[in-house]
Amino acid sequence: MSLRNQGIRDTRVLAAMERIPRELFVPELFSEQAYADQSLPLECGQTISQPYVVAFMTEKLKVNDRCKVLEVGTGSGYQAAILSRLCLRVYTIERYRTLLRGAEKRFEKLRLTNITSMVADGNKGWPQQAPFDRIMVTAAAKVMPMELIEQLKDDGIMVLPLENDTGEQELVRVTRHADEYEVEYLLPVRFVPLVDGVAKEL
Repeated sequence: MSLRNQGIRDTRVLAAMERIPRELFVPELFSEQAYADQSLPLECGQTISQPYVVAFMTEKLKVNDRCKVLEVGTGSGYQAAILSRLCLRVYTIERYRTLLRGAEKRFEKLRLTNITSMVADGNKGWPQQAPFDRIMVTAAAKVMPMELIEQLKDDGIMVLPLENDTGEQELVRVTRHADEYEVEYLLPVRFVPLVDGVAKEL
């Protein structure tokens, strides 16, 4: 089923997803399933989200070509690559060096020169580059990440999966208004958890 048929209406988002070859961002073992509407496993126990969820989150982020965007959870780099086609600059954080190295090679191959990446604790954001117009979190937080909200500009938007009291996850959109923020609940989802710290890898 096409993304249009699933309700994605933003033509810029649809065009960006058509321009980024998803098969480059999935493990070779799953290359034949690259365009199936399902999440797929990555190294380090992580996943690449299904195309519909990527499109939905990107649409709800309301990105324009003047936006400075922070992504928490680089993974394979697919979401950052999509965002790079829509905004001025993407800053992306990953806690696994292995994943980030692979993502950086893909960015280089596709000549995506407006992405800056680093290995760090995503919960802390990127204060040296704050404030951001938009923030996207691709791992589920147990509580609202206030450090990230504080790195949003006034009227800035963050989209993230948030765990509720029953342990289920909902995709939410947070809009900052000065010292307050507004939360909209969008969609039930299933993401890997947002974990503190930088991963220790062998």
